[in-house]
Amino acid sequence: MKYVKQIGIILGITLAGECLNQFLPLPVPAGVYGLFLLLGTLLTGAVKLESVEGTGNFLMDTMSMMFIPATVGIIECADQLRTVLLPFLLIIAVSTIAVMAVTGKVAQHMVEKKEREQGGR
Repeated sequence: MKYVKQIGIILGITLAGECLNQFLPLPVPAGVYGLFLLLGTLLTGAVKLESVEGTGNFLMDTMSMMFIPATVGIIECADQLRTVLLPFLLIIAVSTIAVMAVTGKVAQHMVEKKEREQGGR
């Protein structure tokens, strides 16, 4: 029964994200709205982490299986993708490096900030 409640909470937040996507005229995917709603409810304490942790962990563990249909679709269209393969791979490489660099800098900044706060006490 615990997992049914957790799935209900996650699906409810997902539904709220879908509703926001329909009513707000912004070019933001419904899943992004749902993620921000979940983040907001977790930060405010409206939803406790324990209330969604088990199902969330299960979904994270099985995420790789969710990409199988997309991969099969890409393989089916391989002939059409050959013409754009090089630019596509270049964009993936550059964006991956950019994300890694920005993530590293943000993490480094946060660690340094925490060390300064602890050192000032």
